[in-house]
Amino acid sequence: MSAANTGVPSPLDTALPSPVPSEEHERCPVAGVLRRIGDKWTVLVIVLLGQRPHRFNELHRGIEGISQRMLTRTLRGLEEDGLVNREVFATVPPSVRYSLTPLGRSLLSPLSALATWAVENQSAIAASRRAGSVRAGG
Repeated sequence: MSAANTGVPSPLDTALPSPVPSEEHERCPVAGVLRRIGDKWTVLVIVLLGQRPHRFNELHRGIEGISQRMLTRTLRGLEEDGLVNREVFATVPPSVRYSLTPLGRSLLSPLSALATWAVENQSAIAASRRAGSVRAGG
């Protein structure tokens, strides 16, 4: 923990009630962020926008399998959370460019750490899943 975060309790150091009330879990800022980034497309959109700003159609072409509707919903959610900036240009037809806000950029480092952990542990996770499948009779 950095010196700037001294005195800030770690989630692992925080005692949770048992059982954890569902409304407390719903209000948890960590759960809220995980809900946002845990969907099928959000991390990919954030990573692409972390490389450079993109216009809507660039993003749509750059993400195989995402519908225009789902890309629009994903971008709106990220904009609502303050992670993505939407800039409209007065052209005919109007064009829109999306970029990460400073808050969105600050998410790149924790996402990178999670990605590193996932890659480093993918073999162990796969082995555990196979063993669980065998135990379950699958």
